[in-house]
Amino acid sequence: MTIPLKLIFETINQAPSEHELRLQVVPQIGEYFAAKRYSIFFFEQLSFTTNKNLQKILKIALSIEHNPIARYLVERHAPVHEALVMSPKAWNIICPRRDHWHVMAGPIINRHQLVGVVGCTREKSMPAFDTQNLTDLSSICLHLSVWAATVDSQFTVTTKSQYYPFQSDACGGLRQRLTPRELQIAQLVASGLTNAEIGHQLWITENSVKQALKRMFRKLEVSSRAEMVAQLLARKHYSPEANLDSLSNQY
Repeated sequence: MTIPLKLIFETINQAPSEHELRLQVVPQIGEYFAAKRYSIFFFEQLSFTTNKNLQKILKIALSIEHNPIARYLVERHAPVHEALVMSPKAWNIICPRRDHWHVMAGPIINRHQLVGVVGCTREKSMPAFDTQNLTDLSSICLHLSVWAATVDSQFTVTTKSQYYPFQSDACGGLRQRLTPRELQIAQLVASGLTNAEIGHQLWITENSVKQALKRMFRKLEVSSRAEMVAQLLARKHYSPEANLDSLSNQY
């Protein structure tokens, strides 16, 4: 560990954007934990990727059914490494990559929801992550969560409407009628995703998506997904395909 933890905290707090966060903070995290691979993932960005191979990998890697580390993060909102949830043999079956022999991940939380993950990996020849690593990652994740909440609160309504077209105040009071989570689900429904796919995107079960849609139908006084989307799009004059294309070009 060649850099002080306090320096990482300061860099996170001073990052003006996600680009700068990745540019400055991610390398520091990798150096601090002596990791082979390291990154910060925000699910919002990942959901708009157009890379088919990446989509396939993420569907497995972020699946709470297939990946016990992902399930631990979703259920506990706490840092975890592979030895906490399974044996080395079992982990090697799930993830046979040599540069992912040891894996550690921590949650980024905003509004009580898991919005991102900090991940580090080491090769088989390198030491396993330990309790002290988890404690330090927990501190880093706390600062990242505060950063995410601060950046989110600084968005203007105009800026937010570019990314969350159903959350604009121009939507006839929809922000008052639907919760932030329900608005996310509406966005994904309009993009053509199934309940199972929405669950994977938002890290919730398929049944949770079904129950949310029932509540949303009652609130909007509709009886189907198509009717709900039609009502939302009519209020906003919004094309989900065009919006997704513009977002994918940004990333």
